[in-house]
Amino acid sequence: MGMTKSVAKVLAAMIATAALPAAAEAARCGNDASGFPAWVEAFKGEAAARGISRATLDKAFANVSYARATIRADRGQKSFKLSLEQFMQKRGGQAIIRRGKSLKQQNAALFNRIEARYGVPAGPLLAIWGMETGFGGFLGKEHTLSAVATLAYDCRRPEYFTNQLYAALQLVQNGTLSTTARGAAHGEIGQTQFLPANVLKYGVDGDGNGRIDLVGSKADALASTANFLRGHGWSAGAGYQPGQSNFGALQGWNAASVYQRAIAIIGAEIDGN
Repeated sequence: MGMTKSVAKVLAAMIATAALPAAAEAARCGNDASGFPAWVEAFKGEAAARGISRATLDKAFANVSYARATIRADRGQKSFKLSLEQFMQKRGGQAIIRRGKSLKQQNAALFNRIEARYGVPAGPLLAIWGMETGFGGFLGKEHTLSAVATLAYDCRRPEYFTNQLYAALQLVQNGTLSTTARGAAHGEIGQTQFLPANVLKYGVDGDGNGRIDLVGSKADALASTANFLRGHGWSAGAGYQPGQSNFGALQGWNAASVYQRAIAIIGAEIDGN
């Protein structure tokens, strides 16, 4: 009798599952473009259930497509395998130092204000700004929502980028991110290349105009970067070279050790340390 009841329960569960609408099925990852449209529809159902408005979803996904350039970039990150000397040369380290020193003088009031509030000096902020976008000169050309959605669908790191996609949708919903926004291949946004979840967590209004604009406002971008570093353990007045207490915050910015060391070197040169 116990076995019969158990079988009946299993059959009932199977019937109930089969009766669920297709939109309730979990979005499944894929390794090429073929499954992307179905994934988008399944994801939209999940996102609506998690509080993203239908209007936001319709607007956000209206022009989203599978981003092949993003996949190529994700599979081909070779510069982080270079030696420190090769990496500095490839990224134009000396040019960043020279221009960084000039920009530090030109924007002294801004950097003093940021350091007073967040404890982060100009050097590492300028190093990051220069390394990421050439001081705002090139922010990337990929459609941000397509890039993040593609990586959320891709089987390599779906959980991480699904969280980034939810963050991007929240930014669309609150008016911070345009649905036409373009940036770097992995969905990074603005002059210092914040991923969407970091915009939500660390983005600040650095110029006092009442909105967060990491693309058009260098003050917002730099203050947000300082806020990010403080959020990752930065302590005012402490050193940021390898082995010093603030180097851990630079490690939070980028996982590649060669990138971390480059920021530390460039920042120290700009700061005159």
